[in-house]
Amino acid sequence: MSSVKKIDRDIYKMIVENLAGADDSEMMGNNVTQLLVGALEVKGATIFVLNPETEELEILASSGLSMNFINKGPILVDKSIRLPPNRKPVIIRDTSADKRLQYPEKAEEEGIRSIVSVPIQLRGKIIGGLRIYHSDVWDVSQKELAFFEVLALNIGMALMYFRLANAVESVKNTLDEIHPIWM
Repeated sequence: MSSVKKIDRDIYKMIVENLAGADDSEMMGNNVTQLLVGALEVKGATIFVLNPETEELEILASSGLSMNFINKGPILVDKSIRLPPNRKPVIIRDTSADKRLQYPEKAEEEGIRSIVSVPIQLRGKIIGGLRIYHSDVWDVSQKELAFFEVLALNIGMALMYFRLANAVESVKNTLDEIHPIWM
């Protein structure tokens, strides 16, 4: 199954508008994953953020997947779908014939047959991942892959914006607390 006909400028515009219009990273993630699942008619979508201390990918938002699958266990960077050293996307066309999955039995139970995993990078560092899950074997086209890569770049920029906004808010709150001292 190909979603190439479903990926068009209107879908991309709608997703980017949701990225730009969100109030926080969780809202952004929920909006984007829901739009991806609905617009592309895929099984599910998840946005992960990397916890640098534990080297685990933590779920920021997910849509279309069961709680059993979401709570299957920690997603370890070195055991999950391995990202090549050149930080390229990983496409698993058929999960039943691929050995790169950390939880292959959970993917089978969930009815997942294909996975596209795209790193979310910021300034050359991987800060998370975007995964699209399909219930059919999926021959991902170059257009689809390019769409997911650009989307991952946009998600990375949005995550940076939310981190900066939170840092500015924290500094503002600190200054508001000490401001009476200076009066």
